Amino acid sequence: MKLIIASNNAHKLIEIKDILGGMFDEIVSMKEAGIDHETVEDGKTFMENAVKKAREIAEISGCWAIADDSGICVDALDGAPGIYSARFSGRHGDDKANNRLLLEKLEGVEDRGAHYTCAIALVGPEGSIYEAEGYMYGSIGFEEKGSNGFGYDPLFILPEEGGLTAAQISPEEKNRISHRSQALHRLLQEIGKEK
Repeated sequence: MKLIIASNNAHKLIEIKDILGGMFDEIVSMKEAGIDHETVEDGKTFMENAVKKAREIAEISGCWAIADDSGICVDALDGAPGIYSARFSGRHGDDKANNRLLLEKLEGVEDRGAHYTCAIALVGPEGSIYEAEGYMYGSIGFEEKGSNGFGYDPLFILPEEGGLTAAQISPEEKNRISHRSQALHRLLQEIGKEK
């Protein structure tokens, strides 16, 4: 049984392969599967976007497909940037600009609580859908610290890691506690309930 990850993000590929490797004979990225497709992420929630991405790749490939949509939700900004995390500053995937804008919007703000959300959808070639979400809680720092991770990780402070940011801990440690890891483990539980 083959699983196609609806992404070419190297970080996601490693984490998904590590956790779901025992369930599928082969796990490949869209590029490895020879699929060049861009899903229009116009959902109103993380899960709507994840389901749409996975469904489109399952339909194109005739294989199982998995997709996630994730982002950071800041309490003082009423959950923003949320589903717009990757394009918060107006340019998709510009981590530096996104982090700068977040710091600007939080200038003078005391309550800096935030959480990462990850919604994961697994869609079968016949249309079956499994869904799960995971969360990682922390707060937004006042300056970027650390060189690991990506996105908002240099600003995201983890209280259970002694106040280090998600970019200051090792990738292995982050994968152990991350919102994506939690969502993937919950997905395994959902699949287990069905069998």
